[in-house]
Amino acid sequence: MNTGRLMFLRPTRFRINQVHLEWLGSATGLFGSALLSANIAVSGYGFLAFLVSNVFWSAFALRARLWGMLLMQVGFTVTSVIGVCRWLM
Repeated sequence: MNTGRLMFLRPTRFRINQVHLEWLGSATGLFGSALLSANIAVSGYGFLAFLVSNVFWSAFALRARLWGMLLMQVGFTVTSVIGVCRWLM
């Protein structure tokens, strides 16, 4: 039996590793800051991008056991929620 062919039939589980979390957190944070700095009609959505970035960075900090960074992300999440409430609601 050819086991190489069975590799294609086996389901794979997608996992986000530390490098993915780092890059996704950076990209969404930069996108959010670009939206806010543009000061256009959709700038408020920058706070949603910040929230997504906070999730990625919080997961990164938890996995790496970076407690100071996690605390900072909790604070940033609070400010992002305030921004969403003020701009989008």
